[in-house]
Amino acid sequence: MPAKPEKLRPYRNRSFISLFLILICLLVCGNTAVAQLTPPPTTTGINGVPVRDTNANKSNTNEWHNETANIHYKYLNSEVSYIPDTSLHTFHRRPFSQPWNRDLGNLGSPSQNLLFTPEPRMGPSLGYHVYDAYRINPDSIKYYNTTRPYSNFTYQLGSKLEQMAYIQHTQNIKPYWNFAAEYRKTTSPGYYKIQRNNNDNASLSTHYTGKKKHYELYGAIVYNKEQHDENGGITDLSLLDSSTLTDRQLLDVNYQNDAYGSQRSSVVNNLRDFTVLLQHSYTLGKADTLYNKDSTQYTYRLIPRFRFTHKFELSTEKHQYKDMYPDSLRYTGFFEQYFSPNGGADSVYSVQKWFWVDNKVLLNGFVGKPEKQLSFYAGIGNRYDRFTTDYLKGKDESNNVSNYVTGELKKEALEAGQWSYGADAQLYVTGAPVGDFSLHAYLGKDLGNKWGSVKAGFMQQLNSAPYNYTEYRNQYKFVNKSFGKESVTQVYATFESPKLKLWAGLRNYLVANYIYLSAPYTPAQYSPAFNITQVWLRKIFTVGSLVLDNELAYQQNAGSAPINVPALMGRHQLSIERFMFKRALKIATGVEVRYQTSYAPAGYDPFLNRFYYQDAYTVTNTPEGSVFFNFRIKQFRAYFMLDQVQQLLTRNTIISSGYAAQNFMIRFGFTWILIN
Repeated sequence: MPAKPEKLRPYRNRSFISLFLILICLLVCGNTAVAQLTPPPTTTGINGVPVRDTNANKSNTNEWHNETANIHYKYLNSEVSYIPDTSLHTFHRRPFSQPWNRDLGNLGSPSQNLLFTPEPRMGPSLGYHVYDAYRINPDSIKYYNTTRPYSNFTYQLGSKLEQMAYIQHTQNIKPYWNFAAEYRKTTSPGYYKIQRNNNDNASLSTHYTGKKKHYELYGAIVYNKEQHDENGGITDLSLLDSSTLTDRQLLDVNYQNDAYGSQRSSVVNNLRDFTVLLQHSYTLGKADTLYNKDSTQYTYRLIPRFRFTHKFELSTEKHQYKDMYPDSLRYTGFFEQYFSPNGGADSVYSVQKWFWVDNKVLLNGFVGKPEKQLSFYAGIGNRYDRFTTDYLKGKDESNNVSNYVTGELKKEALEAGQWSYGADAQLYVTGAPVGDFSLHAYLGKDLGNKWGSVKAGFMQQLNSAPYNYTEYRNQYKFVNKSFGKESVTQVYATFESPKLKLWAGLRNYLVANYIYLSAPYTPAQYSPAFNITQVWLRKIFTVGSLVLDNELAYQQNAGSAPINVPALMGRHQLSIERFMFKRALKIATGVEVRYQTSYAPAGYDPFLNRFYYQDAYTVTNTPEGSVFFNFRIKQFRAYFMLDQVQQLLTRNTIISSGYAAQNFMIRFGFTWILIN
């Protein structure tokens, strides 16, 4: 490693602002249409509702792109269609923290869900999840279908140069072929010393259906990069009460090292992943050609009966920890090693990599009419996983080939009043994860436009420990652990009624052999089974232009289990929402309050880039408040927000030992949708 760190330049945002101005000019010069998005029907869905997607049916007309803008998207292996969210009511809320996520006090920093949720894993996995809130998940890619090119540009700016820019474009090359691209850049130096975050997230996707509907292709490329400078937390949280230290850059932090520099930390965690997804299928069934009245246009219709599907995924993930200017005291309790006070050639370095390839072949069947169709499949999969730990002096590598069987039965509610139900399962039959399985079953009912929908389900998982729990290694320390399989059982029920403005849910977890960190540097397993019951409720009251939005979540204490969660969390928003100037302008302005009961929050371990269980430190915070003004003019939405207002009267919200939320801050943002 180099004897001295390279000279660091002060953080500047000129290039970011220049890029922003260029993009604005390009968007302004574009041919913007006044066409509005198709209003959503009133049924159940995410950011919208299920509707039949018929855009791809048109096959012999050049007029499809001149129609009123019709923008829909769906997810992989689903026929439920949604429209993009254009709501104003909650437009001001902080990204990546909804509804109950909490970061370390700086946008882009490690984040955890305060509503207990086991880590999503089944089969081989690397195990780094503190950046999941920011990452684009390949399995959650939106596949669009548009009659007009659709672009979305979003920009958010907060105090202390907190910035987030997002640009998306999608359009249909042909009525049956769409592509979409998106990119998001998030940067935030933070209120406290050396806690800079720099995240990049991007995806490219396409959906193609053959003219006669037999062949279908889904493709996606996803890239995520999260970079977090570790400051180790504030050395003395009591100094937050000092009236002479209102500039939080004056507070000492644990990893401060003036010899290295004042702008960046010598301790950095990086996580990068790159995934390619390709799924294609060929469908057999009853084909038909439908003509209009004067026979000038026709559409192909295919009622599927059998389908052959192949899904291919290739992914690489890399986690890097590096300390370019280590302090001997920093690692006391983890390993004993003398480091030169002047830096020298010392460093602490560890890289873990995960490369995997997954191939899956499925045989699908269909029963019934397209609008009430029951689909099912059975198949086999093969995957190759390679895990590597690089610690400068050498490499540890493990390779594994495994096979699994999988199956699914599903009927979706595509029209009002329909039932939905399904079950899916996957079981590893060979390789290191042999015996790992997941099982999910659910039953739901669309109750019509007035009442909404209900859904109940059951999930069971048995999974192996992630690689980063079983091995850690740098130049000075080697940790190797083995764990039994973790069991997670979930039973849940939900009710959603946009008409009644009511959402409610109940969930119970039964967890055994829970894998976690019992302290810094200490992977552990809690064998006894324990329960956590969660209940949440959201109700919106409207009186004229006055809107009161109430959201509560309660979770039962897990007893002696090593879980850090508050028992009660709440968020309440009181706003005035109305149209003005002959409905040309809509506003939503008001106040929002967020709070949680006292609890012992999880500690954060920078060396392993994970949260750990602790019960010695308890936090009690004043409710957090904000004042906002949102408005919309046609396809342009914007907000102006005063956040962390309570900090004007009291100290900063304490997140965990050593970590606190921002000061009172001003935030501004907008989203501009262009439909050409």
